[in-house]
Amino acid sequence: MIADDLAVDVKTAALLSSGFTLPYALVQPALGVTGDFFGKTRLMNVCLLVVALSALVCAVAMSFSLLLAMRVAAGLVAGGIFPVAMALTGDLVPVKHRQVAISRLLAVALTSNVVGSSIAGVIGDMFGWRGVFAILGSFGLIVTIVAFFAFRGVATPPPAPFDRAAMMANFRSIFADPRAKVCFTSVFFEAVFIAIGETRASIAGLLIATFAVGGVFYSLSVPVLISRVRGATFDGRRGRARRRRSCPHRALFLLIALFFPWMWQIAIYGLFGFGFYLLHSCIQVHVTELSQTARGAAASLHSSFFYLGQAVGPVVYGYGFAHGGPEASIFLGAAVVMTVGLVCSRLLRHRAAY
Repeated sequence: MIADDLAVDVKTAALLSSGFTLPYALVQPALGVTGDFFGKTRLMNVCLLVVALSALVCAVAMSFSLLLAMRVAAGLVAGGIFPVAMALTGDLVPVKHRQVAISRLLAVALTSNVVGSSIAGVIGDMFGWRGVFAILGSFGLIVTIVAFFAFRGVATPPPAPFDRAAMMANFRSIFADPRAKVCFTSVFFEAVFIAIGETRASIAGLLIATFAVGGVFYSLSVPVLISRVRGATFDGRRGRARRRRSCPHRALFLLIALFFPWMWQIAIYGLFGFGFYLLHSCIQVHVTELSQTARGAAASLHSSFFYLGQAVGPVVYGYGFAHGGPEASIFLGAAVVMTVGLVCSRLLRHRAAY
């Protein structure tokens, strides 16, 4: 729709996606540092405002270059919302309750992904692509105003004054924790190998939505999982990472490689989403504990590695599909994800900080 309206080819219009996601990934560490020293709630307010205003400009943009510039601007600041919210959760919620809190945060985000994608399609058909940006920007502006007043009542640790030496010390403290290398490397490979292809757009949309629904189901079931799975909580001696060994999505990856009819694939993807977030949220809890003074930087590095993995994933699968075929490529992905789960289970089990 954008390509037709602004008289550019579809490949050029597709740059709007890269224009958002690449800055999102690359600027994460800077936003994390900003949140630690500027204040997390303050940063989230500013980023929400910029995202909303850029969307409103997109709605009236008459040139592709302006539209692309606004998507880049939104990508540069969008990472100051969800990753910073995860770091803020680490500040506000004790570690023994943090798994449930992060699962609720994920539930909101995943629900919005499913609902937002569906509504955006309807809005696009009724009002065109400009209507999508106009409604997104208007709603975002309302949320910005509400968040400004809501955050005023949240008691958060006061941010330290910016100090370059302290910033470098924070990054060193993050990477000094052996779990950092495991967490960041794991989410990178996790992101690389969860993105596979479907040639029919409607079916691909259903599969993506079902994957997110599986994640929502996981988020809602976390309290039950924690109470039922022995060793699933942080009690000072027994790490919750142990249950990564039961991570189900490595087996479901193998089922995806068998290319069942799409009706079965939908069920498989729902369970796949459940298993993915079972592993991913475990890593997220460890990320929030890599540094007590630089949670924003730690969460942003986590997000940066994940989105870089998502950027690399289509390239890896494109090469694999062309040279080894879909089945071999997806079996390789299953093997990598299985390895990630096993490595996390072993290396994140012992928590010297507790």
